[in-house]
Amino acid sequence: MWRIVVTLLVVSLSGCIFDDGSYKVGMEVPSLRTKTLEDVGGDLSRITSYRYPDKRMYQYSLDDALDSGKVIVLAFATPGHCTQCDKHLQMLKGVMDKYENQDVLFLHMDQYQNPEAFNAFKVIGDPWTYIIDGKHKIRLKRAGRMLYREVDAAVAGLLNERKTG
Repeated sequence: MWRIVVTLLVVSLSGCIFDDGSYKVGMEVPSLRTKTLEDVGGDLSRITSYRYPDKRMYQYSLDDALDSGKVIVLAFATPGHCTQCDKHLQMLKGVMDKYENQDVLFLHMDQYQNPEAFNAFKVIGDPWTYIIDGKHKIRLKRAGRMLYREVDAAVAGLLNERKTG
């Protein structure tokens, strides 16, 4: 009985995350049509439960973002019920500001508004972050909140690879 209690405690303290072993680093991401701001008539409340959404995160469907050949920071977060998700998206907006004029796209998938993305990636719990290179390969997969410097280092590394490779 105590093992069950300890397991439940660990899961509850880990930020509502669970990895079912789906997509791993090095695997190709599925092309998937996801909702964009245009699809919902520009109404941010129909694409995210985030209190302070940034329109830049909802300009591209995942399939269009993949076709662009740019680095993609893909965030699965449902801030309407997850305070860690809210803080994670706040941090990502800062990283997005830094890379705004470079070959990087930031996409936010909200469980309420883009459940098909959660299903396709088999995401259970959130937040989850995937950083995808221009060749559709997962280069980083992380459960839970990330630090600015972690996302910044991963994105900078991929952009450097593009310049030197």
